[in-house]
Amino acid sequence: MALLNKEQLDYFDEFGFLPLEKVFDPVKVLDPIIQEYHGVLDNLIDDLYEEERISSKFENSSFAEKLTKVMQETGESHALYFDFSLPAPAAVTMESKGWFGPSVFNAFVDEDILDVVESIIGSEIYSNPVQHVRIKPPEKLLPKTDNLKVSVGATPWHQDQGVVNDEADETNMLTVWFPLLDAPVESGPLKVIPGSHKGGLLTHCGDFGAKGVMQIPTHLFDEEGAVPVPLNRGDLVVLNKRTVHGSLPNISENIRWSFDLRYNPVGQNTGREAFPGFVARSRRDSSSELRDPVEWNHMWEETKIRLSSVNSGDPIDINFRKRSDGNQSECA
Repeated sequence: MALLNKEQLDYFDEFGFLPLEKVFDPVKVLDPIIQEYHGVLDNLIDDLYEEERISSKFENSSFAEKLTKVMQETGESHALYFDFSLPAPAAVTMESKGWFGPSVFNAFVDEDILDVVESIIGSEIYSNPVQHVRIKPPEKLLPKTDNLKVSVGATPWHQDQGVVNDEADETNMLTVWFPLLDAPVESGPLKVIPGSHKGGLLTHCGDFGAKGVMQIPTHLFDEEGAVPVPLNRGDLVVLNKRTVHGSLPNISENIRWSFDLRYNPVGQNTGREAFPGFVARSRRDSSSELRDPVEWNHMWEETKIRLSSVNSGDPIDINFRKRSDGNQSECA
């Protein structure tokens, strides 16, 4: 994809988000990821079956059917098994799960995606380790457990700056969100508050609302101004770090499967320094770019080993995310 034009950049500056159609080739980028995750799910099922936590290996079922049945029988999402990240540093052990496969890495450095990123933050691009996969089955098929409400239900309102530490307050962090399967409104795509990035960082409350997870109280912004962002495979949406957003519930018949990646200019704080990032693009020094998915995998494995070793004594207090403090009167 070519760099963004002035009209697109003006839209992003005005509204704090920009949906873009047909940015990258979904067959090239997404299908290998989906294939990788079939293996990840099968490994999870093998583990759960051996532990007698599920009744079957569901061998004749689709990916979506298998995952839904696993969640139904265990009451858990097992999200960390699929995520290309680790738990909070103090919780990392050698048993911590995660998936850092080559097809996932290839999406991070896809040239078409990086063209979009370069248009907004410049040509020296760092892959920020605040990154996640979300796989959400239809809510009507899942048991009403607290674990599933938090991990695969509708995502509460937040700003991406609000879930990293304050060392990244000056970082020009950009979020790139895209679905691996078509994500119409009924599947639970993102919803955003246009223009909310202009108001600065809002208070994020750790115990506001029914879910008991960090979110922005709705009286701090105009929730009625929310707009959904349905996307198809190959589309993406970029978000300013201060754009208030969440997601809709999945009321469809299929899973909602998405990646949210983050990038910032090389040299700026990621807001999660305990985890490894890398140079995704550099026009100034191409030799600094990481293009080896095996090395990326090793970086995360070494991080797990290092944090596990530290945690075998007294867990370290790393400023992992912020800010449930804020103005507590706004959280009432």
